[in-house]
Amino acid sequence: MNDSSWGAPPPSAGHPGHSGYWSPPEQGYSSPLRAEVAPAPAGSVHDGGDASQTRRMPIVPDAPGGDQDDRDHRAAGRPPGGPVPGGDPSEQQTGPVTPGRARGRKRAGRNLRAAIGVGLGLGAAVVASLFVYKHAFVGVIVVAVVVGLWELTSRLAEHKQIRAPLVPLAIGGAAMVVAGYVRGAEGAWVAAALTALAVLVWRMTEDPRDYLRDVTAGVFAAFYVPFLATFVAMMLAADDGPWRVFTFLLLTVVSDTGAYAVGWRFGRHKLAPRISPGKTREGLLGAVSFAMAAGALCMHFLIDGGTWWQGLLLGLAVAISATLGDLGESMIKRDLGIKDMGALLPGHGGIMDRLDSLLPTAPVVWLLMVVFVGAG
Repeated sequence: MNDSSWGAPPPSAGHPGHSGYWSPPEQGYSSPLRAEVAPAPAGSVHDGGDASQTRRMPIVPDAPGGDQDDRDHRAAGRPPGGPVPGGDPSEQQTGPVTPGRARGRKRAGRNLRAAIGVGLGLGAAVVASLFVYKHAFVGVIVVAVVVGLWELTSRLAEHKQIRAPLVPLAIGGAAMVVAGYVRGAEGAWVAAALTALAVLVWRMTEDPRDYLRDVTAGVFAAFYVPFLATFVAMMLAADDGPWRVFTFLLLTVVSDTGAYAVGWRFGRHKLAPRISPGKTREGLLGAVSFAMAAGALCMHFLIDGGTWWQGLLLGLAVAISATLGDLGESMIKRDLGIKDMGALLPGHGGIMDRLDSLLPTAPVVWLLMVVFVGAG
């Protein structure tokens, strides 16, 4: 998920962690006025600028009696209340700054109408394929994996000049998902090994320079996206597979919703400011509370042989793994100097921006389901 989903108040132009500036982790936040981001290159799908294109602005003494936001805008050469270059349009102030409108106001940081509409549409498609004809859901997983690999390899090529071969990754990723559904964990491991081998061989047909770097990124992409997604297919293969997958998806969504609701209202203490400034400790507590409650209900009513206390443990594990997935994706995006992995889903970003918490959570849920109620 994105930083905005954790509900921390979006900072102003003079506050650390502004959406228009993605500073590398090692730089920290020291200056009260951050750099201004240069406009994105033509054809780019990202709203975040490259950290190498930033320049430090001079610090201007505070003007007596003026609002801090106004002084920050004047220091950057912009009229008071003007938009911040490089920032999320939904976080901009378009009118004059008034005393009650300045820094204390919280915003979601996204186009909520578009995000809700796209989320409901995706949810309906997923539920329909899951319960009407569960084999079709394997196709949904394959499509998500291939698109996610395309986004990841494209961003690596654009921002790091890393040429991870997409063709063997896409074919091998689809094979992993199908093998996991048909043959279980053994089939998934064999398909993953063959995919890694295909990446090594495919890259041999190109310039040998940076070979080790490119194949390392390719093997990482094969593990990060399709291999982790294979655990969803293995959950689906159980007799009550659709309900297991539904529980997995529901708990992950509920965890993120709890983080947003509690963090937006009560969030004050940053969870990992150098990685994801929008996430708060209060939001994490909200994620844990919501997920544990939902887990108890799901395990008791939806899963054959499940009990409420197993659901509590399951919800706790989901909240932790989903948060770690969020932070891991944030690290990747900060290293690449981008805000979103793509722009395919209005209000959400790319497919990978929706899979970030789902992918690492899938093996956790699969394993706990096997321990609690068996492989099915």
